[in-house]
Amino acid sequence: MSLAQRNLFQNKVRLSLSAVGVALSVMLILILGGFLSGVYTQATAYLANSPGSVVVVQGGIRNFFAASSVLPPGTVKSVRETKGVSRALGIASQFVIFELHDEKQGAQVVGYDPKSGGGPWELSKGRGVHADDEVVVDRALAKTHDISVGDELSIGERDFTVVGISEGTSMWAAGLMFVRKDSAEELMGTTGATSLLLVTPDGGVAPGELRERLDDLPGTDALLKSTMANNDEKLFARAFGGPLRLMVGISLLVGALVVGLVIYTATVERQKEYGVLKAVGTRNRTLYVVVATQAVITAGLGVALGVGLAYGASWIIVALRPEFLVAIEPQAVGWALLMGIVMALLGAILPARTISKLAPAEVFRG
Repeated sequence: MSLAQRNLFQNKVRLSLSAVGVALSVMLILILGGFLSGVYTQATAYLANSPGSVVVVQGGIRNFFAASSVLPPGTVKSVRETKGVSRALGIASQFVIFELHDEKQGAQVVGYDPKSGGGPWELSKGRGVHADDEVVVDRALAKTHDISVGDELSIGERDFTVVGISEGTSMWAAGLMFVRKDSAEELMGTTGATSLLLVTPDGGVAPGELRERLDDLPGTDALLKSTMANNDEKLFARAFGGPLRLMVGISLLVGALVVGLVIYTATVERQKEYGVLKAVGTRNRTLYVVVATQAVITAGLGVALGVGLAYGASWIIVALRPEFLVAIEPQAVGWALLMGIVMALLGAILPARTISKLAPAEVFRG
């Protein structure tokens, strides 16, 4: 341990630069993972904060986001009359694209009955909608386009007055907007249309049991709300998961190369010391421990610094661009530590092989 520390700390500038290199790799890994977790959180935010545990949608529909569901006539009445149903809340939801400040803007419009619920669960400003010409917009959209309570907003052929700014409804591509259900029906072009029902079971009735009872209604599918949320996660995972995991792998490789370069350089510079140790009978296994210890110390310093940088960077990203939620979860820090150990072990391979091939006689020759 003392030899490992002495070799590393003899050149503090090199050690610092190597720790920063590892820290940047760890920071990138955490930021990318946090972004993916944030996407999942945003994709399931509405379902997580809406009432009910069972969702009834048009047959073949499996997602809340970017899905056009219209329930067959009579479905609402049939669901409410089903044994075991305590409450069935009708929502009209439609993905819309409208023009805002000469830019195309997408949003998932949610139409709800203010008396029944299903609207925004947290407001930073203003109030929920009361009239058909009122809208609550997401905070990220409001910040990007400088929208304030009292401003006018055109969606489709309708003009709305912004009466509230919602929190926790952002997404990088399209956040949520809330209007009265009648207004959402008009945007959908179908009077009386209901996209989905959020169903609450009676006490003593399990959500799975109620889902089975509702699954036989013609032209509809009944899903557990948790299942639909998982489907939305999978939808976004297909879009983001592969590229993000590739970038995480590249970051891990870069970190390992940084550690390997530093430890290899320190090993080459101290060849005579290692040669003396081998000459007096020190086994390769002991020298491997010295090299691995150096790598672990370097990676450990980098991980600690990288975690701090990641939290700082995520705070800045969310403050500047609230549509990009970076949710660094506690278990992700544990993974970062594991990644640091992997970087250390990978980075120690080449220096360890150099020591194993080191012949004491060659070190002192000439």
